[in-house]
Amino acid sequence: MVGNDEAVYQFRQIGIIRTPFTQKQGTPIQGHLAPESSGTVEVFPEYADGLKDIEGFSHVVLLYCFHKSEGYKLHARPFLDNIERGVFSMRAPRRPNPIGLTAVRLVRREGNVLHISGVDMLDGTPLLDIKPYVPQFDHFSDIRRGWLEDRVDTPHRTHADDRFEESED
Repeated sequence: MVGNDEAVYQFRQIGIIRTPFTQKQGTPIQGHLAPESSGTVEVFPEYADGLKDIEGFSHVVLLYCFHKSEGYKLHARPFLDNIERGVFSMRAPRRPNPIGLTAVRLVRREGNVLHISGVDMLDGTPLLDIKPYVPQFDHFSDIRRGWLEDRVDTPHRTHADDRFEESED
């Protein structure tokens, strides 16, 4: 039986993501849709030793906090649709736990700084973790894309508008 107790977890920020995007509107909705968008990941010095061997990977997955999102909505209109969908069936920033995830290209490493491309997060985003992208672990061939089935191959929108602003009802 699952209880209704809500566990509280604390996460340690291990770095900061720097991008050219300072406001939500105009930020790419997915990094893969804007491969030319570049930025850096500054890993705090006390965690820099954890970057050992990372330069051997072409892509990494960044886990981060949607630090500019407040509150959450269980239903919203995603960027690639005009119908309200459940928050867990999309990658909207206003979530019960404001955790973001993006696979980015690792261009190069300079000490504790990773140069990346394919960014879709705001400047100053708190970094929670980095994981290597490994196609044999992270890729599935027998997938269903749900409501996105006819939308992801030719997205009509690649950058954010204001639909997830806090004033939305």
